Amino acid sequence: MTTPIHLAYKGYIITTDKSLMQPEHIHKWLSEESYWSKHIPFDLVKRAFDNSFCFAAIKDGVQVAYGRFITDYASFAYMADVYVEEPHRGQGLSKKMLELVMEQEWMKGLRKIMLATLDAHGLYEQFGFVRMTNPGRFMEISRPAIYGDIQNLAQ
Repeated sequence: MTTPIHLAYKGYIITTDKSLMQPEHIHKWLSEESYWSKHIPFDLVKRAFDNSFCFAAIKDGVQVAYGRFITDYASFAYMADVYVEEPHRGQGLSKKMLELVMEQEWMKGLRKIMLATLDAHGLYEQFGFVRMTNPGRFMEISRPAIYGDIQNLAQ
């Protein structure tokens, strides 16, 4: 849908080129480290990857950060699965990745962009995200233990 973009930043390559990304690495981090997708099966991560607009940071050939937008490229996008691996935090990677994707022309024309976060409100506020204006209009089906992680019910 879009032409891949690459940006050199502090020894990292920030990219939207899926051919440079590593779904196995994404799965390992999401299934072992995230609070929102513990134990998620690889085939679900791969399907989500294949059907999303993805962005990542790569250092020395290894993917160290990732995020994706579930989108129709016309009016709506939902950002999900954003992470930066612990040793690479504090380098400004999440901010630089967001700068890259939020400046895409198709992103600028979206009517609504959403996300959910436990602890990164300050980061997302820098890009114009605010708490929901009308949260009472939104509904959900929530299955936090769907991947078998019954200890991880905080979401």
